[in-house]
Amino acid sequence: MRRDELTERFRALHVPGRPVVMPNPRDIGSAKVMAGLGALALATTSSGHGFTQGLPDGGRVTRELALRHAADICAAVDVPVNGDFENGFGNSPETVAETVKLAAEAGLAGVSIEDTAFPEKDSYPFDQALARVEAAVSAARAAGIVLTARADGWLVKTYDQAEAVRRCQAFARAGADVIYAPLVDADTTRALTAIGTPVNLLAAGDMRDLTTEQMGALGVARISIGGGLARVTQQVTIDAIRAMLERGDFTILRGAANMAEVEAFLTR
Repeated sequence: MRRDELTERFRALHVPGRPVVMPNPRDIGSAKVMAGLGALALATTSSGHGFTQGLPDGGRVTRELALRHAADICAAVDVPVNGDFENGFGNSPETVAETVKLAAEAGLAGVSIEDTAFPEKDSYPFDQALARVEAAVSAARAAGIVLTARADGWLVKTYDQAEAVRRCQAFARAGADVIYAPLVDADTTRALTAIGTPVNLLAAGDMRDLTTEQMGALGVARISIGGGLARVTQQVTIDAIRAMLERGDFTILRGAANMAEVEAFLTR
């Protein structure tokens, strides 16, 4: 399917109150499994992808590597894919605009841009953050791609939830297709959905205890899991290897996936 068709499908999935669940694969294999299980859209995860490269999260993956990874995921599945492109791989609005253009060329239906300056993990000042989103919106419209503007200050603890709402309001006025403030509470989520632009919710922290229906009741249009599933996989690996090396216990392997089922997803 052509990218413009996938992009329109992706836009249509953003229905406030009836959120699409958008899992985050860390590699081609996990993307194929997620799509094979019925996921209607997927998104890359900077932390999950970074782990596969032996890199920590937060501005360590290069733009070239992220673009190649995104292109591989897009080529492997027939559902829309959103790219987690952190801060757009640069501080200037011009760099962010170029990243959005390249994201579309890689086959992505959407791209997310944060207001965090890496690698320091400081938030950009309000005016600079807004200028970056304005540039991203212009590039996204020219390229025909869905632009998600992220206010990550509450996540990295550089500003409060009220500032996250203020920034998302400004990002929405600038034309962002989706707004996203990770880890804010339910009241702040309701304030975000009242803005009128589709809202992405991260299923993490207290929110992971809610069902899709309960998250939808907050008015959100999309649910992502970020690096959550990648970290679950990491924990299983840590627990398994500790058991093997420290206690000689291999029983955790009884919980392995059925190889025939996995291969069916990979060859579909």
